[in-house]
Amino acid sequence: MLITSFGRRPAIVITLALLSAACSPKQEDAPPPRAAPPAQAPAAPPVTGSGVQLPSFVNLVKQQGPAVVNISAVRQGNGIGLRQGDPLYEFFRRFGGAPDMGEAPQQSLGSGFIISNDGYILTNAHVIDQTEAVTVKLNDKRQFRAKVIGADVYTDVALIKIDAKDLPAVKIGNPSSVEAGEWVAAIGSPFGFESSVTVGVVSAKGRLLPNGSYVPFIQTDVAVNPGNSGGPLFSTSGEVIGINSQIYSQTGGYMGISFAIPIDLAMGISDQLRTSGKVTRGRIGVQLQELTKDIAASLGMKEARGALVAAVQRGGPADKAGIRPGDVVVGFNGQPVETTADLARMVGGTKPGTAVAAQVQRDGKTVEVSITPDSLEK
Repeated sequence: MLITSFGRRPAIVITLALLSAACSPKQEDAPPPRAAPPAQAPAAPPVTGSGVQLPSFVNLVKQQGPAVVNISAVRQGNGIGLRQGDPLYEFFRRFGGAPDMGEAPQQSLGSGFIISNDGYILTNAHVIDQTEAVTVKLNDKRQFRAKVIGADVYTDVALIKIDAKDLPAVKIGNPSSVEAGEWVAAIGSPFGFESSVTVGVVSAKGRLLPNGSYVPFIQTDVAVNPGNSGGPLFSTSGEVIGINSQIYSQTGGYMGISFAIPIDLAMGISDQLRTSGKVTRGRIGVQLQELTKDIAASLGMKEARGALVAAVQRGGPADKAGIRPGDVVVGFNGQPVETTADLARMVGGTKPGTAVAAQVQRDGKTVEVSITPDSLEK
């Protein structure tokens, strides 16, 4: 990226000549003093069309900014000879044509945030994936070599740790309480510019991407660029509601659409990584299909709500529980199922070997079954 700095403009010096009238033996009376103009009221703060004052993120940045870190990782070279995050990296990666620079080690940049005072840090798995060394730089400029506790490429969540104590930690929020249209802020290191703050609004919730992960992303219009990956997404109350993970782009740079992993999902992954260094997921052995309004009507359902079972693995947990193709799962482990993504996420988050209750719609009736997910081997 070419950053053009402009030199200072030459100062324009204006010399004022004080002109005095010729001396006169008779001086005229001075004009009567004029009344001072009334003081103007200070400008009102900017408001939205509904009359609501726009939020300020100054206090949020001051209070939560020290818990956001810069992460640099050294990985095996990509042969392109450019650092990941360089504007030309994505171009040459997609279209080729770059000279082969060999397999020299490359440095990638990302962000993260401290979740505990003893040095545990959350970031994206792709930030530290296949790295040989990970360095964390704190807001106070201290640097630490980090230990990778574990990473889950399925959700793009990673947990690392530095050897430090009494560190500032973020406050964890509840992403389900955030609605589309609410203001949010991101803090990170885009292109290596540390502690950069960008703001925007939540565009949508529960957004699914075509990568098969079934992560219900939070979509925002917050500016996220290479180097922001792994950084926190804050609500106006100063709580982390997500991890900035991906952008939608045709150029490799920000185009107004960014996605964050809900923090409740990330914290569940973090707990497993801290305990065992890996993530274990459940599975029930079904193939799911989107439930449209037409299909729901043909099944005698008033609403297109639930996960439609298209196929059942013979001898799998669902088969043993009596689930059949054509069933619509509307509840799982005490939670309502709205979409196929909901069921996939709930099943994946269930500990293998744990029996749970599920509700299915079949022939216009609700049937309850008990199902015991087994382990999904990655």
